[in-house]
Amino acid sequence: MEKAELKMRAIAPISVSVLMALASSVAAQQATAPRPAKFVEYYQNAYASGRDLVPGPQRTLDPTSLAKALKLETVVPEAALTGNAFVDAENTIIKLAGAQGCQSTQQLQLDGMRASCTMLSLAGLNAALQTAAASADGAFPCHFLGANTGEPSVRFAECFFIGADDRVQPLSEYLIRRGLAFAARAPDGAALFPEYAAAEAAASKAHVGIWSNASFQHPYGERYRQSQTN
Repeated sequence: MEKAELKMRAIAPISVSVLMALASSVAAQQATAPRPAKFVEYYQNAYASGRDLVPGPQRTLDPTSLAKALKLETVVPEAALTGNAFVDAENTIIKLAGAQGCQSTQQLQLDGMRASCTMLSLAGLNAALQTAAASADGAFPCHFLGANTGEPSVRFAECFFIGADDRVQPLSEYLIRRGLAFAARAPDGAALFPEYAAAEAAASKAHVGIWSNASFQHPYGERYRQSQTN
C-alpha cells in the first residue's frame, strides 16, 4: 500500500465544541424508542457462544470519507450486541468499522475475573459505550461509512467521544488500545485504519486487556477468516 493512500485514510480532526453541540441537540430525545430486551439478549447470547450474528458490510467501505467528507450524526447508545456492534435508542444496529470484537470462546483472566474472550470483548464495549455517552449527556456522534440492505439492517460507522483528557477519542481506538478489541482488517489482512493497527500492536506489547493473558492465542483465523484460518 502506498504511503499516499495511508494518509488519505487518516481521520479528520474533530473539535470538542462540535461534539458537545451535536450531543446537546438530541439530549432531550434519548428515549425515542424502548430497547427490546429479547432482541439484545438474542444477539448477546449468540456472541457469547462465539457466533457474531451482526453481518459485515455487503459492499466495501471507503474509510477515506473520514478525512474527505466527515459528516457526523448523533446517536444514543442502548446496549452492546457484540464486541464491536451496538443498538441505539432508535433500534438501529451500528457496527464499528474500525474494530473487530473477539470471537474466541477461550477462557481468559482479566482483573481477577475469568470469562471467555467473547464475554470480555462484549463487556468491554458495553463499558466503553457508557464512558463515551457519559461525556456528552448520553449521546455521541458517529460518521457512517455505509449500510446493509435487508434484515437485520446494519449501519457501519466510526464514533467519537470526549475522553478524560478533554480530547476527541475514536471509540474503535479506545477499545483496541485497551485490549478489548482488535483492529478491523480486510480479507487480505490489511488494517482498514493503519493507526488502529498501531494501537493494537501497542496493546499487545503492553499486555493490556485480552493481551494480558499469557495463554492467549492470537485469533488469526477469526480476523482473516476469508483468507486463512488456524
